[in-house]
Amino acid sequence: MYNNKGRYALMALFVIAAGVCLFYDQIQLAVLAGFFFAFVIWSHFKHSSILLASKYFKNGDYERTEKILAEVPNPDRLARNRRGYYEFMRANIALKREEYEDAERHFQIASRFPLGGKNDKAFVMIHLANLALRKKDLERTRVYIERAKELATTPRAQEIISKIEQEANRL
Repeated sequence: MYNNKGRYALMALFVIAAGVCLFYDQIQLAVLAGFFFAFVIWSHFKHSSILLASKYFKNGDYERTEKILAEVPNPDRLARNRRGYYEFMRANIALKREEYEDAERHFQIASRFPLGGKNDKAFVMIHLANLALRKKDLERTRVYIERAKELATTPRAQEIISKIEQEANRL
């Protein structure tokens, strides 16, 4: 809604510019304006407002993040490098609301797409292991733990993995 106003204004500007250029018989400028219009539309479908949503997500404003993510018309059309972040943010919001099934589904989708780095992917695996542990699914918990161990690069991630592993061994 509010974050797309600028995008719509930009598209309108390019359409008007193309119309003016055609009126004054400036075909090359009209084509250039048309190209920019097409680029803005392509960008809207491939990148949407994921960067803006991640800004609010990092600041802990989950309500605003969710509103912006809800504006994504079709997540399947997002660029690969944006889809991972989209699903990661959706999963964390669902986790905060204690909607564990939705969170697991979004984390599983996020695990198939690129994220910031190995450690970010490790945290996706940690969340999946924790959700599997919650369901008392030891086999899946161990698989996720092993994958998280391969990816974890920070001491914090390794500490969380060992805690989940201890909990899994208690079951």
